[in-house]
Amino acid sequence: MSSTTGFVTLEVTSSVLSARYHRGRLLACIGALSLTGCLSGGDSQKADPVVVEEPVAYIERQLVFNENTGSLVEDDLANPAEFRPGARLLLKSSAAARSSAKDISSAALSGGTPGQGVYDVKDLHVSQDGNRLLFALRAPEIEGADDDEQPTWNIWEYDRTAASLRRIIDSDVTARAGQDVSPAYLPDGRIVFSSTRQRVSKAILLDEGKPQYSGLDEELDSPAFLLHVMDEDGRNIEQITFNQSHDLDPVVMGDGTIIFSRWDNAGQTRNNGVNLYRINPDGTGLSYLYGRHSHESIPEAGDIQFLRPQALDSGNLLVQLRPFESDDYASVLAEIDVESFVEANLRVDGTEAVGQRSLIPGIRLNGELSLDGRYGFASPLLDGTGRYLVSWTPCRLREVATDRIVNCTEDRLASDQYRPAPPVYGLWLLDAAESTRRPIVTAVESVQFDEALLMRSRPLERFIPEAQFPGDAGALADDGYGILHIRSVYDLDGTDTTPAGIPAMANPVQTPPEQRPARFLRLEKPVAIPDDDVRDFDNSAYGRSRGQLMREILGYVPVEPDGSVKVAVPANVSFAISVLDGQGRRLGPRHENWLSVRPGETRECSGCHDPDSSAPHGRTDAGPAPAWAGAPTTGRPFLNTNPALFADMGETMAEVYGRINGIRRPSPDLEYEDEWTDPNVAPLGASFAYAYGDLDTAPPISGVCAGEWSPNCRIVINYEQHIHPLWGKLRQEVDPVTMDVISDSTCTGCHTTADAAGAAQVPAGQLDLGDGPSSAEPLHFNSYRELLYPDNEQELMNGALVDVRVDSGEVLRDEEGNPILDADGNEQPIMVTVPVRPSMSVNGARFSRFFGVFAAGGSHEGFLKPSELRLISEWLDIGGQYYNNPFDAPED
Repeated sequence: MSSTTGFVTLEVTSSVLSARYHRGRLLACIGALSLTGCLSGGDSQKADPVVVEEPVAYIERQLVFNENTGSLVEDDLANPAEFRPGARLLLKSSAAARSSAKDISSAALSGGTPGQGVYDVKDLHVSQDGNRLLFALRAPEIEGADDDEQPTWNIWEYDRTAASLRRIIDSDVTARAGQDVSPAYLPDGRIVFSSTRQRVSKAILLDEGKPQYSGLDEELDSPAFLLHVMDEDGRNIEQITFNQSHDLDPVVMGDGTIIFSRWDNAGQTRNNGVNLYRINPDGTGLSYLYGRHSHESIPEAGDIQFLRPQALDSGNLLVQLRPFESDDYASVLAEIDVESFVEANLRVDGTEAVGQRSLIPGIRLNGELSLDGRYGFASPLLDGTGRYLVSWTPCRLREVATDRIVNCTEDRLASDQYRPAPPVYGLWLLDAAESTRRPIVTAVESVQFDEALLMRSRPLERFIPEAQFPGDAGALADDGYGILHIRSVYDLDGTDTTPAGIPAMANPVQTPPEQRPARFLRLEKPVAIPDDDVRDFDNSAYGRSRGQLMREILGYVPVEPDGSVKVAVPANVSFAISVLDGQGRRLGPRHENWLSVRPGETRECSGCHDPDSSAPHGRTDAGPAPAWAGAPTTGRPFLNTNPALFADMGETMAEVYGRINGIRRPSPDLEYEDEWTDPNVAPLGASFAYAYGDLDTAPPISGVCAGEWSPNCRIVINYEQHIHPLWGKLRQEVDPVTMDVISDSTCTGCHTTADAAGAAQVPAGQLDLGDGPSSAEPLHFNSYRELLYPDNEQELMNGALVDVRVDSGEVLRDEEGNPILDADGNEQPIMVTVPVRPSMSVNGARFSRFFGVFAAGGSHEGFLKPSELRLISEWLDIGGQYYNNPFDAPED
């Protein structure tokens, strides 16, 4: 037993791993000075060539304690750039406990002197031949330097055969251009890693007229880390993912694809978290893989994330399950069958079963101490034995009276004479099948040993060449587009939601165009938010809610009669979709997961998904079969449609249209022309357009993009610039002869606090759309607050506007509940204001009662143009932000 750590440092058998060893016996062994009976056998490491011959790389990290409380400082995996100084990369000659270790990383920054310098190391990865080791290293803080002058995380490589150490990116200028972490070797020798460089995204920002910067994650805490690929010499760095929050921990699978941890945080909704995704090394084939509805799969821990995936020789994944933040660094180590399961209890075919199991049953993440100790990192040996190198700490307590550290027992855990002691993570060889742990590196107080990897060879993964896109897809790629194909927006998790079936919806005789609910698709793009050094603006710029941050619109495309869409989408950007009605208003909830396509790539999906449904979705091999089979035959048009648009069996109408007329490209305007109805059997549907060119106020697009819409064009709607001017726009009907005003529908003619003579008045409908800043938020126009925030009903009293107050039915009472009487002995009623609900909602146009008065038969019918109502609708649908460009917002 160690007198300092209070636990046995020889091989022990876990009570959790096997029922063969009773918990009481194990505790007796751990607590006794004599080790007799605690070993499962002799020194069996001597007969194990893997343990004896293969080197082990690992990290030694100094634990950091709070100076005031003495407790461990939490780590935060939501901040991959977090710097925790005091780490070293060490290499043992073997996994045998007595083997020697040497310092590898100190030489990188201390002129060859081991142990010098307060730097940080993490994210170890071994090459396929077992001879090279990648890792991320960050140099010490520079005292007094600004954040942008501090050292960055860089990728380094150690070659054990040559005993050489090098930074992968040799150029200091290039190395400082981003934070680089989580490296992994690709089968062709290149390296995939996670970085804040965002090279492609920065180039697109420049095309949008913005400066180049790394966009923050959606919590606005740190620049987003995204996957990049580079050559083995650090050249040809290419960004391959385009998430708005972090993409981390890439692992290359045997089939050559990359599985990684993605932080889904669009809209910051309740189901967001870190899930597993799959992608090809060239960035194509991005697909959700696992975890979206499994964040509560660990009892008493509802915020677990799926982190650090590693390939097992069984084909499954080993994943660390833990919250972002932890003060004990503990994880549940889980084996997941990602090929057969999309959730912890859901197969890809939608049937229920168990696809996720803990390597060590009974481990908890509820913050309570457990007799079974706690596990940190684990890595598989990949030798077919199911063994792992693990970072493990026993359960320890500090005796209050003596300050002595002792092992946990059930009695001690229940006693108030003991309090938790800090963990001491040593390195162990875990054999789950044999229920044993063998020590590799003995734990030391105030030190954490972590990320142990065996440096042994493994089979080379399959090489996936870069995708090639001929024909129309290739031409679109040259123009900067990929392709999105939706079989039918009427398909909801494999169910046809149309009243009479999709074939009837597609038949213009049975369902004329004006009766189809889905008419357009909108493509929406998140705005990359800069840090304060690039643009410092007040939070009021987001408006009523920060949930959607800022949004731009990439354009619109018609939905075909069968609900299908095939549209060219700007490549290399995150986007979401909204299905719209004939007035340009979103149907259904927001789409809260970012999609992206590479140039020329086609992304396919069957239809839509109910966010409250647990049905598998987002994976090409998961979920129900498509509800829409497409054309029933080849060489004939769909029933009662234009004969020129003849189909091939299985094609959707969007595929037919794209094959014959070319794939549709997005437009800034909502334009409809009936191209499907056969005029010989039914009249064509009425054409219409809601165009920005019809506005009398400033359009939310540039003049260049108004002339020709391109992949770099954006619809950017700011309240002050594009929405507020609608209220003051003169809307008078004038007699052409006398020039007398016949009628005046100007919004601010009635919706203002002063009449034409300047006298105070109650604004119509209790809605003031006049100019001027709000008293509640001077950075907002008053009209914005009136439209989107709750208000109080007002009345005119003595020539001034005051809040209406009414009797609440309650009276003033003292502490004992007795009414408080006035001087005349009367009870005093409690008067309250009368709330006025906002007429607009940031949830979208269809959630806003504002539009009711403009509908047919409404009191304001015809007061606003269709193009103006469309502008207001799309602005509310994307979140009703005050600004949707951080560089339009005033600097703070």
